[in-house]
Order: sequence, then C-alpha cells, then structure tokens
Amino acid sequence: MTAVEICEVSPRDGLQNEDILLSTDDKVELVERAIRAGVRRIEVTSFVNPKRVPQMADAEEVMAALPHPTGVRYAGLVMNARGLDRALAAGVDEINIVVVATDTFCGRNQGMTTQQSVEEAARLVAEARTAGVTSTVTIGAAFGCPFEGEVPIERLRHVIAGVVDAGPDELAMADTIGVAVPREITQRLGLARERAGAGTPLRLHLHDTRHTAVANAVAAVEAGVAVLDASIGGTGGCPFAPNATGNVATEDLVYLFDRTGVATGLHLRELVDTTAWMEQKLGKGLPGALLRAGSFPAT
Repeated sequence: MTAVEICEVSPRDGLQNEDILLSTDDKVELVERAIRAGVRRIEVTSFVNPKRVPQMADAEEVMAALPHPTGVRYAGLVMNARGLDRALAAGVDEINIVVVATDTFCGRNQGMTTQQSVEEAARLVAEARTAGVTSTVTIGAAFGCPFEGEVPIERLRHVIAGVVDAGPDELAMADTIGVAVPREITQRLGLARERAGAGTPLRLHLHDTRHTAVANAVAAVEAGVAVLDASIGGTGGCPFAPNATGNVATEDLVYLFDRTGVATGLHLRELVDTTAWMEQKLGKGLPGALLRAGSFPAT
C-alpha cells in the first residue's frame, strides 16, 4: 500500500483512563490541534454511562463545541440504544460499537455476553444506517484477553462471522491489551478479510503495552488494512482491562510511514507539539518517542 488513513482516538480512548479529567475546552483544543496536523477522522468521545467512565461525561458539550471544517468526520463510541440516541442527537458522523471477543471481558466491559453484544451491535448498525450514520464494529480483545488469556482462532472466527452478519460499514480488530505480534496480526486480519470480503474496509486498533504496536502496524498495512487507530503521545487504556496501557502513538506511526514512503497526510511537527501540550495538561510524561528523540534528519 502507498497510503494509510490514521483515525485519531486520543480524545476518546486516549483520555478515558486518565486520572486527570481534562476540561471540555481542552478536549476541543486537542481535536483542533489534531485537525491542524492533518487528521480528518477523529473519535472524539463515547456516549456511555458517566458513572462508569467519568472522563467522557461531557460528550454532548464536546460535540456542540467542535469546529466543522470540510472533510473532517467525528465518531462517537456507543454501547447500547441509549448511547446511540445520544450520539445521533449530538450530530456524530459515524459510530463505533465494541464487541469483545471473550465473555468474561465482555461482561466486565458491557454487562453482557459476546453473543448478546453481537446481537446488540446488529440493532445499532441498522438504526444508525436508517439515520444516515456510518458504523464500525470493533472486535475487542481479538488478540488476547486479560481474563481468559489466549483467544482461540476458532472463537475469533465465530465472533467475526457474527459481526460481519451485523452489516457494519467497517470491521475493526483491537489488540486491547497490547499482546499481539506481527505473525498474529497477519493471521487474524487474514481471517477477517476472508469472512468480510473485499467490500468491507478493515481497521486495526493497537496498544503498545509490550512495544510491539509499530511492528504490528507495518504487518497490518502489508495485510491490506485501510485504517489504523492511533493516539497522540501514546495516551490511552481501558478502565475495565487491567494493565492496558496506551495506544500506539500517532507521531511514531507518522515517522515510520514517512520514512517508508507510505502516505498518511499528517504533519509530524504539529503532532509532536501536541504531545508536549498534552504532557503539560496531564502532568506526566507520555510514551510517544518522537518528543524526546526528535525526527530524522533533524529539522
């Protein structure tokens, strides 16, 4: 592939596990900074129970305050009909629905079994399509579960089949706890492509818990993935997955792909500047490498 799209998830997945709650204004500024860096697809918030994820309690306020430049699409995470209603009322361009591949983690995350989550996803996809909103279904813990361990390939095959039958516009796979290696990326994305067919775009959500995410991103692009999720600074984590640390850093991927001739359309300097800004706002260092190492050749 000569190009890959990066979906910026720092406003949602990047912030949902942070102890410091950024203000609505700061979240809007983060989105504006991402847009200045060239990002055109941003997962800005989640419409979930604020008691469970207080970092996302201002979802409607964030959506109302966002700019709407031409070509920029905003996504919201939803888990159920109530969340979808809120997302549609707030004016999202697309929704992301999560189906966790194991029953234990799905119960912790959504209070239901994986099969029940697949059935709920099908309803949400249909309602979103009626409303003119596109949908992604993300299979969480597709490469490993913090509670059940390895996810057998036949289990994943069964979950993928149910998700594809739900009819989303895009199928995503998530390495939620950062355990995958490139061989597994190739194998499991191949399984998804086989079941989804050529007409359904594939997307990959990577966490860098064990520093394999950049290598996994290369394997994903070679396997034909059209979209990679990433988070400025490498922020991120899941409140319901122990030791699930940050997403792959957007700037690390941009450096990698710039050097290998794969276009992202993103501006590295703007991303690195935003990482510095986020470190100040969150009061801590972030995992992304480019802020400290710098680009090469130096500019």
